[in-house]
Amino acid sequence: MIGLRPLLWFAAGCVATALAMLVYTHHLAAPDPAGANALPRGARYLQAAYGPSRYSQFAEEWIIRDFFQDRRGGFFLDVGANHYRDSSTTYYLEKHLGWSGIAVEPLRQFEADYQAHRPATRFLPFFVSDVSDEQAKLYVLDQHTVVSSSDRAFTERTGRNPKEMLVPTITLNDLLATRGVEKLDFLSMDIELSEPKALAGFDVRRYRPELVCIEAHPEVRQPILDYFARHGYTIVGKYLPADEHNLYFTPLGR
Repeated sequence: MIGLRPLLWFAAGCVATALAMLVYTHHLAAPDPAGANALPRGARYLQAAYGPSRYSQFAEEWIIRDFFQDRRGGFFLDVGANHYRDSSTTYYLEKHLGWSGIAVEPLRQFEADYQAHRPATRFLPFFVSDVSDEQAKLYVLDQHTVVSSSDRAFTERTGRNPKEMLVPTITLNDLLATRGVEKLDFLSMDIELSEPKALAGFDVRRYRPELVCIEAHPEVRQPILDYFARHGYTIVGKYLPADEHNLYFTPLGR
């Protein structure tokens, strides 16, 4: 029998998530006269506080800094890390705040740059999934590696004729256990529709990251919301107007 307290926590998480998503969808419906490529209006207070420049693709870096209040010396896990600096959600943390962590990226061409420029980050060339020690198909565009997906049609939204690669899989539970990681401060995940599979192989209650930044395309947004609601996490609602591409989660009641 499930106790009353877990049910109440789950219900509270669902309600908080539902209310936050109403805010999110209302914001997306409002046009921004600055244009589609501009930062959302909701990011402007973050830009004023932490900008104007950033390494991340969108407002992720500012949001992460705001959440942790520029805390020094944390530990991150960056899943789908790609380039060591460009569009990175963790480069600022390491370079300016002394954080360390793990970057997981199946494209090994980035490994040398991580070794040269990210001394506090360990680069691991894996495709994160719900099972370890298998081979996954990855579709990659030569000129636009930032959009590499196990879904060929998704990659082809950005360019034609992606090449097919076989890459080794690992679960986050296996990856963290074999490297002796006990606790995460921050988890970043951007793996182009493979987020639900990656989460299926991750015990978020065990590692309990204080903040999760996860890309949430419409095709996989609901499974992501369901996963975090089941595990006692809620959306950080104040960041929804600042980032139209990612969702931010923190433990309920933190």
